[in-house]
Amino acid sequence: MNIYAIGDLHLSGQSPKPMDIFGDHWADHWPRIREIWQHTVSDDDVVMIPGDISWAMRLEDARCDLMAIGDLPGNKIIMRGNHDYWWGSLSQVQSALPPRMHALQNNSFVFGDYVIGGTRGWLCPGNHYFSPDSDQKIYLREAGRLELSLSHARRQAPNARLIGMIHYPPTDQSGTPTLFTDIFEKYGAETVVYGHLHASSIRSALNGTVRGVHYKLVSCDAIGFQPVKIV
Repeated sequence: MNIYAIGDLHLSGQSPKPMDIFGDHWADHWPRIREIWQHTVSDDDVVMIPGDISWAMRLEDARCDLMAIGDLPGNKIIMRGNHDYWWGSLSQVQSALPPRMHALQNNSFVFGDYVIGGTRGWLCPGNHYFSPDSDQKIYLREAGRLELSLSHARRQAPNARLIGMIHYPPTDQSGTPTLFTDIFEKYGAETVVYGHLHASSIRSALNGTVRGVHYKLVSCDAIGFQPVKIV
């Protein structure tokens, strides 16, 4: 069993949205991802998708995108990104998912010697766009959700190797401590994958080990539109 990750798929099967408005490298990005995925991932593998899955606004409109992912090999773990407006309650989302696709929210999933947990995250204090008035409450709430997920992971599998998922960057390029990094370190995460960043932000993203945790940006344009092997 291998574990892969790829984020920010930005699918739009119900109402197609041309992604090459964000650059020529986005042209036909989903067929390219799908082809590489089919030749790389086996049915026994796991693929983590840390958010921004579909442009759909409603769950029924996101179904075709979820089914398109579900048709590909492997077990899939998905979480909500900032553009996943279709994502409702956990029970609603899980009921709409095809077999072998699982929604990560205040829970965790065990695969062999590994357990996967995480949360969407949010802007961190120190970010240029962070506003205490509008962002602090959400930041604290997401930190609480991360704690719930990772504590669930450790109850499920106390000795498993922990991999974290989060949509927003959990820290800055230098690895400045945040509530998110503190919690990942507290529960002994080995690797944390995240997305959200695109274009010029990719060059300044954290990709490396900080205080024993390895962080990896996996937004699809940052990894050449192909699932990247984590373990």
